[in-house]
Amino acid sequence: MNIIVNGRHLEVTPALRSYVEKKISRFERYLSNISEAIVTLQVEKYRHKVEVLLKVNGILIQAEGITGDVYSSIDEVAEKLDRQIKKYKEKLVSHRKYEGKTETASEAKTPVETGRIIKNKRFELKPMSPDEAAMQMELLDKDFFVFTNDSNGEINVIYRRKDGNFGLIEPVK
Repeated sequence: MNIIVNGRHLEVTPALRSYVEKKISRFERYLSNISEAIVTLQVEKYRHKVEVLLKVNGILIQAEGITGDVYSSIDEVAEKLDRQIKKYKEKLVSHRKYEGKTETASEAKTPVETGRIIKNKRFELKPMSPDEAAMQMELLDKDFFVFTNDSNGEINVIYRRKDGNFGLIEPVK
């Protein structure tokens, strides 16, 4: 696993880098296919924020921790990642049991325009099933996820409904 440690408004000392690498490298025991871990340490006023992004077979697992101390932020984010990785592994096992059984909802909500674009993100779209996309969305702790549907090659959006279920938006051909 390649561990990249970045610091924003903070110097990454060898001791800090070593502590991060020790905490992050332990996840290889649970997931042997982690290709890269990007760790960002930053200071905002008196808050220490640690963000970690793990890349696992094209799946992204993300967590962040914010406390008053950088080491406790690292511990907090490690605990969150631990929970997310366990959840991911459980979903992989249950996903294999129910493979092929998907429910789709074709209702889409129209967003209300209230602001402007303040952040732009680019990422590679990996072909996946709607079930895999739902799992990826949960791992990233987001309300929606854009993906390429592996069954038809179309770009789809999966989103979390207010009732806790998922909705799938598919383009009309």
